[in-house]
Amino acid sequence: MSDIRKEIERRRTFAIISHPDAGKTTLTEKLLLYGGAIQLAGSVKGKATARHAVSDWMELEKQRGISITSSVMQFEYEGYCINILDTPGHQDFSEDTYRTLMAADSAVMVIDAAKGIEPQTRKLFKICAMRHIPIFTFINKLDREARSPYELMEELENEFGIGTYPMNWPIGCGQEFKGVYDRERREILAFSEFHRGQNRIRAIECRLDETEKLDELIGPRLRQSLADDIELLDGAGFDFDIEEVRKGRLSPVFFGSALNNFGVEPFLESFLRMTMPPLPRISKDDIVDPFDEHFSAFVFKIQANMNKAHRDRIAFMRICSGRFERDKEYYHVQGGKPLRLAQPQQLMAQERAIIDEAYAGDIIGVFDPGIFSIGDTICEKGQELCFEGIPTFAPEHFASVERVDTMKRKQFEKGILQIAQEGAIQIFHEPQTGVEEVIVGVVGVLQFEVLEYRLKTEYGVDIRRRSLPYELVRWVDNEDVRIPELNLTSDTRWVQDFKGNNLLLFTAPWCIDWALKKNEGLRLREFNRD
Repeated sequence: MSDIRKEIERRRTFAIISHPDAGKTTLTEKLLLYGGAIQLAGSVKGKATARHAVSDWMELEKQRGISITSSVMQFEYEGYCINILDTPGHQDFSEDTYRTLMAADSAVMVIDAAKGIEPQTRKLFKICAMRHIPIFTFINKLDREARSPYELMEELENEFGIGTYPMNWPIGCGQEFKGVYDRERREILAFSEFHRGQNRIRAIECRLDETEKLDELIGPRLRQSLADDIELLDGAGFDFDIEEVRKGRLSPVFFGSALNNFGVEPFLESFLRMTMPPLPRISKDDIVDPFDEHFSAFVFKIQANMNKAHRDRIAFMRICSGRFERDKEYYHVQGGKPLRLAQPQQLMAQERAIIDEAYAGDIIGVFDPGIFSIGDTICEKGQELCFEGIPTFAPEHFASVERVDTMKRKQFEKGILQIAQEGAIQIFHEPQTGVEEVIVGVVGVLQFEVLEYRLKTEYGVDIRRRSLPYELVRWVDNEDVRIPELNLTSDTRWVQDFKGNNLLLFTAPWCIDWALKKNEGLRLREFNRD
């Protein structure tokens, strides 16, 4: 077996998704703890230590205790090279999560045992289902009062139309939480709320018919309940089928408590055993094999000013095939030019390390002088690859933005353009008016706050913001249409994005119907495919 093949086969690249406060960032930190990537897990709640979550690097994230932007972390664990993509849970940042999922081969969905499936979890899961991404479910916070595990699994099955297979089963919950029963190994992991360290929990081998031993461990009532539950699951539940898991049709379910570091390592070991190495990718009409020796990658995220010491922009690339080598000349398909990526970086949130090579499945950061856009393909010259584009979500909230200090025009223009190129916001202007007003569109209103914060702290610009009444935007698909001559409602507005594409802003759905009915042949689309 070649060295390249060996390296690619040990890669595992997955995203962690959840609703806010389900414990996603806490779980991420515990996984990093087992990989030795961090020495101390800093609880986001700040109880165990004053440190903030290692994956939350933006100052605003630390102030609010939520993930605002996705981050990438790579570490080694028992022969595997693991790339974790930690995503924002808040729905206002769902576009960033969507792009990040495009770079993952599987997803871990974290669910709060008391709340079950929440709106954002539902939205993200549908994206995974659309791409047939294998889903692994970690039901968290069993050390608190929780809903029935049967109810939680039934909700998963009904909501998402997939099967579930509990890999372990909880014994009680809240103050009565005694641990979990591992169905595969037929042993009990006993829970202690004081277990937060890195040491492995010692499993207690125990058959369900060993009544005295079980009574001593968990008490007669919970012992009987466990025996009944396992008998029911074995008889009436879904059968385990690894192929169904890998096709995204069966979700292995794990119960635990990330904050108390309970059930995390067994989850990690089972997950690594069940997940696949990097998956093939589609380029035009071809399938790109990750084990192909020729390098290829696509840009799924751009982020400026991650580190105050480096006032630069980083393009995040998912390597799809072959081996990347530092200083080797590659080809930027959309730019039509050769380029040399001289300072490729391995990432641990905002921490960086220069690397000489990377393989299919890895996520690397490269310096972006302003030439990359989200969705761009980089490959070896002559390959003629072009990976599927990443659609841009239609904004749902709009505001006009102007700088307070008229002398700071350059800083304002640079800042707002760079943040727009990252995909966090979309910016528009009215053509043929001569008005300098910038219209900003966002998927979630919290993005306005992030924009205001970043312009002030990263570019030294204060802004004034005025809400606009528009709720819908459509890209104009016709290249030859003369927009000023269209028959539109008086409150419909014609704008262009920074790439020169024509768009129409609407205040209500009936305005879109009017535009289509009154202008024969007009074609409008909801997503931008650039």
